Amino acid sequence: MFDLTPLHRSTIGFDRLFSLLDSAANVDASAPTYPPYNIERLGENEYRVSMAVAGFGEDDLNVEIKENTLTVVGKRGGADGDDEKLLYRGIAARTFERRFQLADFVEVAGANLENGLLHIDLKREIPEAMKPRTIAIKNGSDAKQIEGAKKAA
Repeated sequence: MFDLTPLHRSTIGFDRLFSLLDSAANVDASAPTYPPYNIERLGENEYRVSMAVAGFGEDDLNVEIKENTLTVVGKRGGADGDDEKLLYRGIAARTFERRFQLADFVEVAGANLENGLLHIDLKREIPEAMKPRTIAIKNGSDAKQIEGAKKAA
């Protein structure tokens, strides 16, 4: 267990980052591990979540984003009738729900199912008002003076 308290005191504006680090360090052992997934960085502001969902079709999967939480739900349609013929079931076909906490300004760009993998593309788009900008510094002699009311003589 790591104590990040000293770092909280020496930073300004990184509260959310440290909250996420704290929650990641305190992972619950009973947290779901199915289905397995990868998170990749495709570019400076582009990411991809890939989930192994073998046996699930497009109609069995639901991808939803609400309040910075990406939720993926998998529910198999009715029974195939092959259960009587199965001698061993090694391919999991259980219902699942997996949640991902997204950072601010991250949106889902698209999702596709290919070769048993569900790929969810994410893109971070920071509004122009939130992007860093350079402020020009003027020399004191270049500064304009504000004209005040004229004094009566």
